[in-house]
Amino acid sequence: MKSVFNWLACWMLSATVWAGSSLLTLAHAVTDLPGGPGVNQLNLTKGVTRISADQAWLHWFMLIVCTVVFIAVFAVMFYSIWKHRKSQGHKAALFHESVSVEIAWTLTPFIIVVVMGLMATKTVVAMKDTTNADLTIKATGMQWKWGYDYLKGEGEGIGFVSTLDLAQREMSNNGGPKKGEVVNDYLLKVDNPLVVPVDKKIRIITTANDVIHAFMVPAFGIKQDAIPGFVRDTWFRAEKTGDFYGQCAELCGKEHAYMPIHVKVLSASDYSAWVAVENKKLAAKLDDPAKVWAMDEILARGEKVYNAPGSCVSCHQASGKGGGPIKPLDGAAVVLDGDKSKQILVLLNGQNNGIMPAWKSLSDTDIAAVITYTKNHWSNQTGQLVQPAEVLALRK
Repeated sequence: MKSVFNWLACWMLSATVWAGSSLLTLAHAVTDLPGGPGVNQLNLTKGVTRISADQAWLHWFMLIVCTVVFIAVFAVMFYSIWKHRKSQGHKAALFHESVSVEIAWTLTPFIIVVVMGLMATKTVVAMKDTTNADLTIKATGMQWKWGYDYLKGEGEGIGFVSTLDLAQREMSNNGGPKKGEVVNDYLLKVDNPLVVPVDKKIRIITTANDVIHAFMVPAFGIKQDAIPGFVRDTWFRAEKTGDFYGQCAELCGKEHAYMPIHVKVLSASDYSAWVAVENKKLAAKLDDPAKVWAMDEILARGEKVYNAPGSCVSCHQASGKGGGPIKPLDGAAVVLDGDKSKQILVLLNGQNNGIMPAWKSLSDTDIAAVITYTKNHWSNQTGQLVQPAEVLALRK
């Protein structure tokens, strides 16, 4: 009776979960996201790389082998128990040290494990072969965004930060999508996706500047930890163009769920065009650090930097009041301090164990501009102006 009750309890729990997920799906009109998760997905994500296909094949191979072994072993066991039960007059045989049995149950598992090991080793070795890459990109995990730096190959020198789309963050703060609203890329949309060319070997070097993160894109069959102070790497070669999604796969803090990965795979010509546009943006940012700026001019520049998506406004808010562990800038001692180097060093190096990340990726002019803006906005009317040369002098 107890076993029946347990079975009913499990069935009711499963039915409740299924019904809840179905109602959630209907409420938000969610459909599969190409390159991302699917509704009620039970199997591995459909991959677009050779490695992901090998992983899927290996997964099914292992599952089938284990299932066959399970059925064979338990079939023999249950048959023997039923066929030779005591009620039919059978008596247990008494014997010791059967060489044949010993050899059989030693060799059979050994052969099975060796075959499975050879299959797995082939795929694992291929996953670790990051040589001869066409493009090398460093992915830096930080709470809670990704920084991408193109180190080698077409696009070398490009770098940017990828942050969850502000509209989606606001949507999450308000309880998620409204009933009937279709948002297939909910909490996966970013302001600056990682862009790569199709049919090229892309090496991803991972590291972090605060806690352990993990770079994972299921469609590529890759997952690599990003560890502070260490450099790890992985690779992929996308065989299709399109948008593909992943997330940080390590529990990296309270906003772990707001750290998505969006990879945009373009054709060779479209990728070259994207590189050309990004290089123009970089050239525009290369201001002369020796230039002396006027107050009104640098304040306007600082306002744009502060309010850029994924920048200061994301944490400190437009009001400068911050929230939770994020300290306010309005009335902050470091902002009001006459020693401008203190705030410059905060932006260059970060503080509070990464809660305030380092912003060395910004140009000297942008850092000087945003500091000047904070020193002369809200109630902070210090009259202080920071020049790019002062930032350059403190860079390490």
